[in-house]
Amino acid sequence: MVAGQLIVNRRRIFKRILPGDRLFLIVIYTAIIFIFIATIYPIIYIFSSSFSDPVLVATGRVILLPKQITFTGYEYLLKNREIWTGYANSIFYTVAGTILNLIVTMSAGYALSRKDMVGRNILMGIFVFTMYFSGGLIPVYLNYRSFGLLNTRTIMLLSGLLSVFNLIVCRTFFASTIPWELHEASMIDGASDFKIFFRIILPLSKPVMTVMSLYYGVGHWNGYFSAMIYLRDRGKFPLQLFLREILIQSQMLANATFEAIDAEAIRQMAIMQDMANLLKYCVIVVATLPMLLIYPFLQRYFEKGVLIGSLKG
Repeated sequence: MVAGQLIVNRRRIFKRILPGDRLFLIVIYTAIIFIFIATIYPIIYIFSSSFSDPVLVATGRVILLPKQITFTGYEYLLKNREIWTGYANSIFYTVAGTILNLIVTMSAGYALSRKDMVGRNILMGIFVFTMYFSGGLIPVYLNYRSFGLLNTRTIMLLSGLLSVFNLIVCRTFFASTIPWELHEASMIDGASDFKIFFRIILPLSKPVMTVMSLYYGVGHWNGYFSAMIYLRDRGKFPLQLFLREILIQSQMLANATFEAIDAEAIRQMAIMQDMANLLKYCVIVVATLPMLLIYPFLQRYFEKGVLIGSLKG
């Protein structure tokens, strides 16, 4: 009853809109529907392909929904112990790394946003300079080696500890959203800088903290380059590095060509190539599922946070 009344009200409102505006709305809604389909279809296709018969996937008969459901690819991945090791390492790197990122970024952004901080513009200029110019991979590698951080979990937490872009976002949020009079009132009441930051600033900064958590968390979860460069112990590899190896091996197997006369050998090779194609989709699902499950719970904060600095009251 309520849904029917809402539809009737929307139709009445749509009839009152001018023809030019009505055409504009039609174009906008059409574009939104097209973007939605273009975004959701690859996700559905990947999930469906990971549960479908690899022969049907390879021959292009899986278009949207899974066909001849099978869990062979996931069974292979679950039996791989290194996958579980990578999961544990990625969870640790993501959680611990994001916490450290938030501590450094939020505190630095707040300090640089304060009007009474001497030399804040100079420091901000130095930060921005490092965002555009860096020493390069080799000097950074030698620097980490001199500190004895190679092949340690610590390097995965310290590498990329601060993103200058995220620092600018936090600084803009503190400067444009939290009034300076709130700081002055707190200082008059006898609150220290630490108490102001932890008791007043952080509780008012949930949107920007959520956005920073998503940015840093997704970066840690998807990151493999730092591990590939700095780690040698496979017991410390993150999930993405193991998955990258599986993808490369599967792709090499799928593209391999063999001159075999034996029909049985040709059949076995075709089965292995289909399995490699199936593993590709299973690996993608395993890597992206955690972030897809977490995002809906943080969406309302993320929508507020992405508008940081765009509006001023």
